[in-house]
Amino acid sequence: MTAAGWDEEEAARRLAADGPNELPGHGAGVWRVLLRQFANPVLVLLVLAAALSAATGDRANALIIGVIMVASTGLGFVNEYRAERTAQDLHRRVSHTVAVVRGGRDRAVDVKELVVGDVVRVGLGSIVPADLRVLGAQELEADESVLTGESVPVAKAAAPVPAGTPLAELASCLLMGTVVRHGDATAVVVATGTDARFGRIAQGLGERAPRTGFQAGLTRFSLLLVWIGLALMAGILVINLLLQRPFVDALLFSLAIAVGITPQLLPAVVSTSLAAGSRMLAREKVLVKRLTSIEDLGNMDVLVTDKTGTLTEGAVAFLEEVPAGDGGRPARWGLLCCEADPAAGGTGAGQNALDAALWQAVGPGGEHPAPVAGVRRVDLRPFDHLSRTSSVLVDGPDGTRTEVLKGAPEAVAAVCAEAAPGDGAVLQELFRRGLRVIAVAVRPAGQETELAPRPPAGFALEGYLAFVDRPKADAERSLRELAGLGVAVKVATGDNAVVAVTVCRGLGLNGPGGEVPVLTGEQVADLDDAALAEAAAPTLVFARVSPEQKARIVRLLRARHSVGYLGDGVNDALALHQADVGVSVDTGTDVAKDAADVVLLEKDLGDVARGSGAGGGSSPTP
Repeated sequence: MTAAGWDEEEAARRLAADGPNELPGHGAGVWRVLLRQFANPVLVLLVLAAALSAATGDRANALIIGVIMVASTGLGFVNEYRAERTAQDLHRRVSHTVAVVRGGRDRAVDVKELVVGDVVRVGLGSIVPADLRVLGAQELEADESVLTGESVPVAKAAAPVPAGTPLAELASCLLMGTVVRHGDATAVVVATGTDARFGRIAQGLGERAPRTGFQAGLTRFSLLLVWIGLALMAGILVINLLLQRPFVDALLFSLAIAVGITPQLLPAVVSTSLAAGSRMLAREKVLVKRLTSIEDLGNMDVLVTDKTGTLTEGAVAFLEEVPAGDGGRPARWGLLCCEADPAAGGTGAGQNALDAALWQAVGPGGEHPAPVAGVRRVDLRPFDHLSRTSSVLVDGPDGTRTEVLKGAPEAVAAVCAEAAPGDGAVLQELFRRGLRVIAVAVRPAGQETELAPRPPAGFALEGYLAFVDRPKADAERSLRELAGLGVAVKVATGDNAVVAVTVCRGLGLNGPGGEVPVLTGEQVADLDDAALAEAAAPTLVFARVSPEQKARIVRLLRARHSVGYLGDGVNDALALHQADVGVSVDTGTDVAKDAADVVLLEKDLGDVARGSGAGGGSSPTP
């Protein structure tokens, strides 16, 4: 194996020899599903009735109850087993891919096809697909709580560690199942499947889903019927005995009453309904990972969604550069601050949407390539959601070292020494046009060799990069469909408030008088829970909000509503987990897809509307 990775022939040979990179399934086991049928309170009552009938010599009655039990258990087993198989099949259709170097070229492959010796690239939000040895990293941190219980992200680097180092101190390794919380890395696969640490742990474990509100309600309803049946049976037996009826006749009569009010086929009806609902939703391109989330989707009355790719096309295109003052070159400096290094002859693959759009326009091979010859990259700090910036340290052709900063205009402006007259007006005009704007600034770096974790002061603004993400043609119709189902839509975005309001107003998503109520991340941070709960109710747009703030907003909205959340980024994972029903997209990040209950094959509000409508009619409410 070399830095160019395995060729396809060697990778295929290793895959055939070692097997796919996957863990043993704990899905729909025949005996597990069958035994679960006998844990139903209704069935317990039937068993009791059959036993008493047999004990009193009424074999015919015992036989009839036994037949009912077998029919109910059998039908429940068939439908629940089929439902679990359906959920398994749908879950397999949710794709997980990873960037792998094969034959010297980057390509995306299914994580199941990874083999030992593959060179992979992982970045912010990636779930580590196998045990990896880090070859190179930029500000890399991983959340290893799934293995170690430690909630604080752990710094990772390529420097080797001594043999026998404890699991929690393997700073040169990324372990299967952990999550990249910051930075990116190039690494080599050292163990896959059950040979990985996570795989060895998971091999002996089964997975049990937590009880949902729907399941708890169904159990309470069944227990209520059981107690009613027992109470009636006892009461009728006592009355008959007081009337001096024969004991056996009185007992059999009370048993008949108890059995008569028992809904023997309730479990079968529920599992059949949910299984049918999941298949119906699959035809609408809505994949259900948790069957009981069908009921939650149908009950949803508030949907919080991101803007990009949902209300807009999600296909970002670079529109123009707007220099600050005379001589500014924001496009050139912005290109140098991309994740891929344009001066090193990279392909630009695997970058975020904005960097990819800029690269396509002014990168090597683009329509108007920017001059980057002779520039050498010294250090890179990838984009992070805390500072909302990325930065790079470069040497120019004349050897002058410069730090380039790129990110949200407010974050960049905060470390700039001064703004040119009119810059603020220019920025607001770009926002008013509904454009996504990135600011670019530079500062002399002297002899610095490493970037600070946070950008220092003293930058000079070079200008702005404007990107366009046009509203979806069918977004307005989808919003009307959701409104017709009684679902109120709210937008939570990391974008600028003016941009978000412009898009929402253009799609008819507004309040009384055409106003679009807005809360910014700064305002959210200043409010306690009680005040935020009141303010969030009429708000339609939450702008410049952090992942933690999104989750907090969803949590507070749930106190009064059944809340769905639609998102596909790593910054959406907390909110997806917090919602009554989390909805992600097949093309989303691994973290988002794993946190979601429902996965869309296409990021389309119309699919959510159709799923909500279908979910409302597919699941019985106890």
